[in-house]
Amino acid sequence: MYKLVYDLFAYGMEVFLTIFQGYCLQRFYTAFMKTKWPSPLVQRYLIMGLWCAVRFAMSFWWRSDYASVQTQEKNLVTIAFLIIVTQLLYEAGRGMKLFLAVTFLAVEESCILLAAMAMELGEPLITLVNWCFGKGIITSVQTFSVLIYIIVIGLQTLTCVGFALLLRFMLKIITRRYREKEYPVHKTELFFLLTPGMVSLLTCVLLRMLMIAVEDKIPRTLYNRHPGMFFMVPAILVLNLLAIVYGIKLFQDMILLHREKSSRIVLEKQIHSMEGNIQEMNRVYDGLRGMRHDMKNQLAVVRQLVEETARKEGEAGGELENYLAELNQTINRLELRFHTGNSVVDAILNMKYHEAVQEVPGIQFDIENLIFPEKLEIQNYDIGIVLCNALDNAIEACVKLKKEENSPFIQVSSFFQGKLFFMEIENSFNGRLLQNRQGEFPNTDKEDKETHGIGLINIKKAVEKYQGAVDWNTSQRGTSQEHIFTLTVMMKNERRE
Repeated sequence: MYKLVYDLFAYGMEVFLTIFQGYCLQRFYTAFMKTKWPSPLVQRYLIMGLWCAVRFAMSFWWRSDYASVQTQEKNLVTIAFLIIVTQLLYEAGRGMKLFLAVTFLAVEESCILLAAMAMELGEPLITLVNWCFGKGIITSVQTFSVLIYIIVIGLQTLTCVGFALLLRFMLKIITRRYREKEYPVHKTELFFLLTPGMVSLLTCVLLRMLMIAVEDKIPRTLYNRHPGMFFMVPAILVLNLLAIVYGIKLFQDMILLHREKSSRIVLEKQIHSMEGNIQEMNRVYDGLRGMRHDMKNQLAVVRQLVEETARKEGEAGGELENYLAELNQTINRLELRFHTGNSVVDAILNMKYHEAVQEVPGIQFDIENLIFPEKLEIQNYDIGIVLCNALDNAIEACVKLKKEENSPFIQVSSFFQGKLFFMEIENSFNGRLLQNRQGEFPNTDKEDKETHGIGLINIKKAVEKYQGAVDWNTSQRGTSQEHIFTLTVMMKNERRE
């Protein structure tokens, strides 16, 4: 009777753990990869069902848990199953799929062996019950059997609960640490990522091979034969898990460092280029304004003379007057299209306007509410970095919109609130953004993701010099529900070096 209850309990715990493992697997995969099925909920249940079917089939086929050959066969079949599932049901690179399969199996095996340590803690209790039975303190065989079953069931329950909590906790930590989930993993990086998981997995296989040995036809555990291993084994397993977690953390830090380096190089080039051109732009446009003013005065004098001679020469004078009128229009075109009160900003706006018109004929370029005061403490090249990167992104979005035959526009405005300077850039776009669940800004859709998609990062660096911040949002307006992307920049109006 008691054995039947124990067998049912053990089978029930095995079913629970298998289902829980399937649940953890589908959550772990979904956190890293996009699903192929239109219904994510159905796919989650499908993965759990497939996992349970494969695990139960392996338990039936390989009944021994610690046979060396069978253990390796189980692990190979499990890895193959995990890779096949990702190939059929998820969208991701091959490197990412292999990494997730190895990491999940390594974490699962390490957690199982760690949780199994609870069974060793019950050995003193069983020894105590045996001593009481031998001394006659426990006289009933039935009582003795009940106590043994209670201890064993309690220890197995503790082991299962410990394993479930530890597995969920470790997978959650790994998911959080791996922030750049859309980053394409290269071969060298994949080897770096796989090494801790493979070492951990092979360590678990080795421990399973050594865990139980038969001496004089009596099975003895590794801890019975070498008591010191009771402390060394969990230490090794914990170090393996930490190696996986900190290997991922180091990899993510390397990605950030590389991105920061690329961003800094681009930013430095922009700053040097802008600093070198600011004085030249000021000189050129000051000269143009002076030239235009002088030429208009000279043309006014010439026109006066032409009007006087027109009475005498008739038609010839009229032709000369027409020629001077055309010349005056040409001079008027030398005047900057935009006047914001900041010559550098005027030059940038005119340059970006001509780029936008060339790329997207008919684009609406509105800067009516963009005003810069005379006493602006923010350095010109920082304003230039913000405007250049923001307008480049806006023009690129409008180019994509042009292909869909919509009416693109760009609108730039600014205002002051106390000592805070706000600048807002709005543009139409096609409504499709590559969301980054971990990042602050949307992902670039260009193939070279390492050198592109850093414009917003450079804007953020520029405004942070002035204790500022960058925010963005999307909205829909009008009866046509036009998609609008809005970038808002805030900077404190103080001098910074």
